[in-house]
Amino acid sequence: MTEQRESSRRRGQGELEALVLAALREADGPATAGRVQERLGGDLAYTTVITILTRLLAKGVVTRERTGRSFAWTSASDQAGLAAHRMRRVLDAESDREAVLASFVTGLGPDDERLLRELLGQAKDEGEV
Repeated sequence: MTEQRESSRRRGQGELEALVLAALREADGPATAGRVQERLGGDLAYTTVITILTRLLAKGVVTRERTGRSFAWTSASDQAGLAAHRMRRVLDAESDREAVLASFVTGLGPDDERLLRELLGQAKDEGEV
């Protein structure tokens, strides 16, 4: 009974997006929504796959090109890019960016703080900051 409950639990939007992105990245080139659905084992309805792909397109995480009467989709970002997009969206929704960033940074562990400093230093050296 527990196994049945586990398989029927609702997945969050982020989890579904990650699954669709993984299927696109594993494809040998652009893939149709039907092909993405097949790669996912048919667990999601075709319309759900289309909805997720359309949301990812709006976020700039995937691209599409017309092929006949449908579209072929390609991943424009990886899992890290999608997570970064979510983080930027949360930050953009807050009125006090400085407070949010300060709270985020003070909550980092020593290893993550060191890594963030290194990344910011690299971006500064490359003229990106």
